[in-house]
Amino acid sequence: MASRCTSTASCPLSVLLRPSIRRPIRSALGLVPSRHRPSSSTSSPETPEVNGLPESRLNPRPDDYKAPAFADKAELVLSAGRGGHGCISFLREAFNPDGPANGGDGGHGGSIYIQAAHGETSLHKLARQRHIRASRGKNGQGASKTGTRGDDIVITVPVGTLVREIHRRDPEAEETLRFREWRAIKKKKAREQREAEALNKLADEQDADEDGFDQDPIDEEAIYDSEGGDPQADGPSRRSTRRRIEEDEEEESIEYRNPHRHKWLLHPGMSKAEARKAPVPPLPRRLRRLQQPPAPITLDLSQPSVKPFLLAAGGIGGLGNPHFVSRDYPRPLFATKGDDAISMTISLELKLLADVGLVGLPNAGKSTLLRAISNSRTRVGAWAFTTLQPNIGTVVLDRYSGRPIFRPRSSDPNAEARTRFTVADIPGLVQGAHLDRGLGIAFLRHVERAGLLAFVVDLSAGNAVQALDALWSEVALYAQMRSDEDRRRREADGPVDSGIVPHISGATINLMDVVDQIPAPLDAPSPAADVAAKPWFVVATKADLPDTQANFAELKAYLDAITAGKAPHPSRLEGAWTAKCAAIPVSAINGQGVDRIVHWTVTLLED
Repeated sequence: MASRCTSTASCPLSVLLRPSIRRPIRSALGLVPSRHRPSSSTSSPETPEVNGLPESRLNPRPDDYKAPAFADKAELVLSAGRGGHGCISFLREAFNPDGPANGGDGGHGGSIYIQAAHGETSLHKLARQRHIRASRGKNGQGASKTGTRGDDIVITVPVGTLVREIHRRDPEAEETLRFREWRAIKKKKAREQREAEALNKLADEQDADEDGFDQDPIDEEAIYDSEGGDPQADGPSRRSTRRRIEEDEEEESIEYRNPHRHKWLLHPGMSKAEARKAPVPPLPRRLRRLQQPPAPITLDLSQPSVKPFLLAAGGIGGLGNPHFVSRDYPRPLFATKGDDAISMTISLELKLLADVGLVGLPNAGKSTLLRAISNSRTRVGAWAFTTLQPNIGTVVLDRYSGRPIFRPRSSDPNAEARTRFTVADIPGLVQGAHLDRGLGIAFLRHVERAGLLAFVVDLSAGNAVQALDALWSEVALYAQMRSDEDRRRREADGPVDSGIVPHISGATINLMDVVDQIPAPLDAPSPAADVAAKPWFVVATKADLPDTQANFAELKAYLDAITAGKAPHPSRLEGAWTAKCAAIPVSAINGQGVDRIVHWTVTLLED
């Protein structure tokens, strides 16, 4: 059979075919050359370059990084749960409609605790939350059912967090103050009343001896009609009755203004007038389930907390009406309300607890160095201030690959070998960082808790000795400023609770006794002395670039002079560490020389 399609022009179906199907046909007919025909069998894809070097993990693209959420400051408003109200209830049975009182007590409100844990590294979750509320206790019910306790809240923060109380509102303290003021007013009124009674008694005696006493029949008659008296009675008696009425009304008004009266819960069937005049017994004195720590609270959570610490205690639950059954009140129509709970505002400040802190000028190669010695994916770029927040990397020493783990010579052979250490990449510091230029104070804060300091200097960016002196100068000035602030704070606030006594579950904790037993840290080393006493070394980066050998030689000679005591410590502080000042040349972008940093760091940490 002859083909029904002799040419592409006369075949309308070829237009409807897919390009992948039509391409072989058109190529077979010689209409167009194949575009996928290789031009050369030896060609290979080109390796992309970044900053003039092949792209790699140590020289990534600007968008190849991982930026975890991080916050080192947070301000929280804490509101503990208030207690539930007591219940007004009576037993009702088939043949006993007027049974005894059986109202249950209200549940206690939830409390708020704080705990430091190793798994946390940032305060960003708390910074977004801002307000933390514990649940309130449930109200009591009939049949002597006690309300459920409110749920407690435990705030988990990273190790190295400093907690400071800014403001608090304690309803119990405010109520005590109002009650004392009311009691003082009541005593004053009673004293004035006794004095007035003495004067009125004397005036009545004088009026009784006088003749022609002027009477006011309208007012006296109205008063005596209301009291059922005789308007024709003598004048002194009418005046005494009028004064007694006024005194009773004033005394009733004073009693109604009693702050404790508003803590009573009255039966809902009472009218307002009955509720206003309803007699209630004195409010029972109760103690808190947990002792509220005194103000101001200051905690330095520099170690993991085995038990959480109490910040805000929940309110006490109210009492049901069975607690008030007595001869005077056989069927009490009242119960007590739950106590309001404390609320406070606290500030959280995180100081990273890393083993090593990388300190350097902007664009010195700190982030690349962190990538080279750990699995961190911090951002790397050729511009200054690439890092805007501290980054933590973990250097794993024992990968369980069968090789013997590195152990320094000076360490105890019977001691447990170190398997890892952490490194904090602190953003670059500029001149005047201790004055908060370039967010310097926010960055220098993380230097305080580092076990040792690694100063990163760029051999290709000028004199390395001058760069090292500038970095040490900023660190020393910041530490000295912190020492002055701590001294003034200790003088103003008193001792700081280091959190050495944890909260015992189910028991009452009184942090007031704990704080009094902790000696004031007057003899503790100041931040300036502590920073100067830290071991440190220098990492000279970009040593593979030309014309950097002379700069490194000058830096090494300077450090040798410091170790030998021929040159002063760069910080100019007393008691500074000068035992093993060393400089390690590396090329972090090529991964050259970084193993020496790991070995030297482990040696200093073990020593």
